[in-house]
Amino acid sequence: MNAPLRTEQKKRLPRDYATDQEVRWCPGCGDYAILKAMQKALADLDADPANTVFVSGIGCAARFPYYVETYGFHTIHGRAPAFAIGIKIANPELDVWVVGGDGDMLSIGGNHLIHAIRRNVDLNILLFNNEIYGLTKGQYSPTSRVGTKSPSTPRGSIDSPLHALSLALGAGARFVARGIDTQQKVLPDILKAAHGHKGAALVEIIQNCIVYNDNAFAGFTDRANEADAQIHLAHGEPLVFGSERDRGLRLNGRGTALEAFSLADGDPVIHDVRDRHLAILLAAMEPPLPVAVGVLFDDPAAVSYERAVEMSDASERDENARLGDVLKRTATWVMP
Repeated sequence: MNAPLRTEQKKRLPRDYATDQEVRWCPGCGDYAILKAMQKALADLDADPANTVFVSGIGCAARFPYYVETYGFHTIHGRAPAFAIGIKIANPELDVWVVGGDGDMLSIGGNHLIHAIRRNVDLNILLFNNEIYGLTKGQYSPTSRVGTKSPSTPRGSIDSPLHALSLALGAGARFVARGIDTQQKVLPDILKAAHGHKGAALVEIIQNCIVYNDNAFAGFTDRANEADAQIHLAHGEPLVFGSERDRGLRLNGRGTALEAFSLADGDPVIHDVRDRHLAILLAAMEPPLPVAVGVLFDDPAAVSYERAVEMSDASERDENARLGDVLKRTATWVMP
């Protein structure tokens, strides 16, 4: 799609990032809320549509590029990170967002995701996790829990699920975060934090599939439960949660896991987004421990992949120029 030209110097609004395409997801799908949060984040960043690209694979989430007034590529199943890497290396000045679901990104696209993270390409990768295949009618996905009944697992899944953030940290990710589709006051800030990180940034977004996996996350997303079932992370702040803010997280006696406790019994861990070990422990938490929401890890490398490619190309050009000078000299060549 063609990106609009900016005719006036004025701050853009979320509606400026909406296209003329009819948004077509199932009524009540969490993707609507994610799109709204994304458009708000882009407006807050005053993102230039002519410098912004959304790349998607196949699945419900892959409709995203049609609904954001920027450049967009709707590619093939699981390969969105590969296309995005090519786009970013060809033009490192572009802001490149990658959008995919848990099936698209973690099944056929698993290797592409791992290598985009491992290489530390400056991409903002949004993984919509609804723990099910939605577009192809409700089969279990790589993130589906043990016991999930679906058309492909009528007696219940026996596979252990993949944990997206743990996988990313294991692949060397330098930014991982988690958001929830309905949290419109929180999710845009998480998206902006990912954008601000120079290097590969992975954001897992918990997304409700109202048709094939409705209320899969209700245990920690329902308003009646969220205060006690979620912990919202802020760098430099204590890991505290609960409706009365009277519970916290601390390391267990061996330092191998986090455990919940009453603040009357001690002091909680202070969140440090540069602490990879803490991020690994936060990513691994599951109910009855609270689910971590926010930026778990943010420790940028000195140079991202596409900038390293640029520097390598510049060095090669210099070497070729020096070689050219040598070849033009006398019959005796002295290599520099």
